[in-house]
Amino acid sequence: MKAKELRELSIPELKERVAKLREELMNLRFQKTIHKLENPMRIRQVRREIARVLTILKEKERSANQ
Repeated sequence: MKAKELRELSIPELKERVAKLREELMNLRFQKTIHKLENPMRIRQVRREIARVLTILKEKERSANQ
């Protein structure tokens, strides 16, 4: 998802998205340890998407508190 699309989501939806991405990252790391990972670049993509979502989530929380 692009940042523009993420900014349209609400705070609970963003938190849910982070939870799903963290679960996916855990599964990818598990697959990596047992040498069953088909696309190693997916780990990097998921980490970056988590960071993107968390950044937008912080922006929204700050604007809601002000």
